Amino acid sequence: MSTKLILSVILCAVAAVSCTKVDDPFVDRVVAPVLVVIDNATGDGGGQTGEPVVSQKVAGPVTMAVRIYELNKSGLLDNKVGIDSIPVTALAITLTKRDGTVLGNLTTNEAGKASISKTWTELGVTAPAAGSSVLLTWRGEYKGQAFSRLSRVQAVN
Repeated sequence: MSTKLILSVILCAVAAVSCTKVDDPFVDRVVAPVLVVIDNATGDGGGQTGEPVVSQKVAGPVTMAVRIYELNKSGLLDNKVGIDSIPVTALAITLTKRDGTVLGNLTTNEAGKASISKTWTELGVTAPAAGSSVLLTWRGEYKGQAFSRLSRVQAVN
C-alpha cells in the first residue's frame, strides 16, 4: 500500500471519531416572558447587560429596585408602532443572594416596579468598603413561565 493511501485512511478515521455530537448548553434556554429592568444600574439595566451593577454608598441604606414589563410585539413590523412595554402589576418577585438566601418577597406596583431597602449588614457585608459587592437574583413567574434576572449591588464611597 502506498503511504498516501494509508495517511488518507488514518485522517478519515480521525475525522470520523472527532465528529461526535456535543450538546450545546445554551439551546435549552427559554426566552423570558417579561423584560426585567434593574433601576439605577450603571449603563443598561435592561436586556443588554448580563449582570447590571447598581452602585450604593457605603454609609446609608442599600436600595434596590426592578421594573417588570410585558412586551407587546404586535406592532413590531410597523415602524410607527414598534414594541410596546406594558408594566406588569401585582407580580410576586423574590430577591435572593446567589447562595439562595432570601432577601425579600416583593410585589410590583401599578408602574411594574418593586423595590426593597436593606443595610449592608442585612446583605451579609459586615464591614462594607468601596468595592464590596453582593450578587443578586430576581425571580418570578409570569403566565406560568418562571424567569430570573441577575444583578449586583456594589459599595462606593
